[in-house]
Amino acid sequence: MSLNTIASAVLAAISIAAPAQAATFLDGAYGSKEGCTYARTGESSGADDFLLLNDEGVTTSVSACEFKGAAKKTANGFTIKAQCDAEGEKGPEDTATLTKSAKGYTVGFTDGTRLGPMPKCR
Repeated sequence: MSLNTIASAVLAAISIAAPAQAATFLDGAYGSKEGCTYARTGESSGADDFLLLNDEGVTTSVSACEFKGAAKKTANGFTIKAQCDAEGEKGPEDTATLTKSAKGYTVGFTDGTRLGPMPKCR
């Protein structure tokens, strides 16, 4: 086996093992005071008013929705597929609509659930 073949095999294994990075479409994190503290420090107080939106998904104190695929630009925000997990139960894949206003982003789902508005974290 040549050195070139070995190097190619190693590079292929590394690229398969590397986790996929979420595409960046937001200009930073958005959320409640508790969510923004977590975004900055990685520390959570466990408060009930936890709300955080970033390129990976939207998280509350009782649920987490992971964004999947590429976000599609709309006139005032984005739409993106989301897989939500609430209290240990995975829900069906849904479409999240992120709408930006002067107060930040509001995330809406097809069942009528609305989260926000969430101001940009500082």
